[in-house]
Amino acid sequence: MKIDILTLFPEMFSGVFGSSILKQAQEKGVVSFRAIDFRAFTENKHKKVDDYPYGGGAGMVLTPQPIFDAVAQITEQQETKPRVVLLCPQGERFTQAKAEEFANEEHLVFLCGHYEGFDERVRQFLVTDEVSIGDFVLTGGELGAMVIADSVTRLLPGVLGNDDSAITDSYSTGLLEHPHYTRPATFRGMDVPDVLLSGHHENIEDWRRKESLRRTFHRRPDLLDVYSLTKEDESFIQQLKDEQNKL
Repeated sequence: MKIDILTLFPEMFSGVFGSSILKQAQEKGVVSFRAIDFRAFTENKHKKVDDYPYGGGAGMVLTPQPIFDAVAQITEQQETKPRVVLLCPQGERFTQAKAEEFANEEHLVFLCGHYEGFDERVRQFLVTDEVSIGDFVLTGGELGAMVIADSVTRLLPGVLGNDDSAITDSYSTGLLEHPHYTRPATFRGMDVPDVLLSGHHENIEDWRRKESLRRTFHRRPDLLDVYSLTKEDESFIQQLKDEQNKL
């Protein structure tokens, strides 16, 4: 996969792409990252990439020419068109399902805006997706692009040490993930649940399932509204509700 990020601040990405899982993914040849300064594509002799908005108003607007030319150059010899993703507070909220969708693409291009955003023609004629990482406003799209690049990259085959890790993550299954424990079995008087030490895999899976349901019920009950529960799940959720009502 190729991930290109059009930004006015490419230096922001050096630490992110040069560390941890993202660095390893590049070294394995699974993904390539480029942070591209779209100021280099402007035809303005003063290297300006923004201008005053028509109709007046506060702030400056990023002009379309540098963005169109940058995207054209990085995709000129490709047979397939990339997903061009605009990081925008007005966009669709980014989810694990969207990360899985993006992970199936060959090429992603992220547009990181600043000021009052891009000229509307960028959105209308160039962008394929508008995505927001939450209901808040940042100074630019760079942090959002880092978040999405990380979440997508870790889903690519061969990136994680165990590909099953991504499958069982919170939100991938529709539920929050169950608790994890490691050695020692007793730490400062706090014990690991006995079932995890039993070696009985069926009982362990049952415990993990119930703990995922418990954690989702208490922390993100909205997820249960759209999750397909089994009869056993429904019975356990009712137990949790009964416990809660007794408090």
